[in-house]
Amino acid sequence: MAQGDGELDSLVRGRIRALRVAQGWSLDELAGRANLSPSTLSRIETGRRRLALDQLTALARALDTSLDQLVETDTDDVVSSPSIDAAHALMRWSIRAEPGMTVVRQRMTDPPPDGPARLRAHPGREWLVVLSGTAILLLGNRRLRVETHQAAEFPTMLPHAIGADGGPCEILGIFDRDARRGHQRGEGGVGGIRTARPPG
Repeated sequence: MAQGDGELDSLVRGRIRALRVAQGWSLDELAGRANLSPSTLSRIETGRRRLALDQLTALARALDTSLDQLVETDTDDVVSSPSIDAAHALMRWSIRAEPGMTVVRQRMTDPPPDGPARLRAHPGREWLVVLSGTAILLLGNRRLRVETHQAAEFPTMLPHAIGADGGPCEILGIFDRDARRGHQRGEGGVGGIRTARPPG
């Protein structure tokens, strides 16, 4: 839904103030970084001064963001549902702001593969957190235990695979574009995971 000028104006002013406060900066500090007077910045934040493009550009730069992000209004699709891959017991979410990235939730019951020939390597990076149980991450010549609430991050050019240890294990993984493509070319799963097959 498109926002009216007044609503957008109020949103931008509130966003400038929120970003300034999040940085722990006073009006004087942000004004100095944006080459504005503190009184001008105060009037911008409180709505007593018109928003000018050159001032917004300077403020965006000072706040380490972009002008597009400062005036962004696209908040219609906040909540999304996963796509389900029943064959590999996977849920997948795409990240709209980063189309090359994917979030995957997966349940495993099998241990990792027992031979180096089963490890996979491909370009990219992966990050995963164990939601429940314990996972075994095979990474090159290393065998790592990843416990509940622990995370692992690694370049996927290292031969790797993941499996459960002593019972079911559930993980949440994030893949960059290259890692996602690497897994799409092979069997489904996260990090070469051997998946739990759905019942039936």
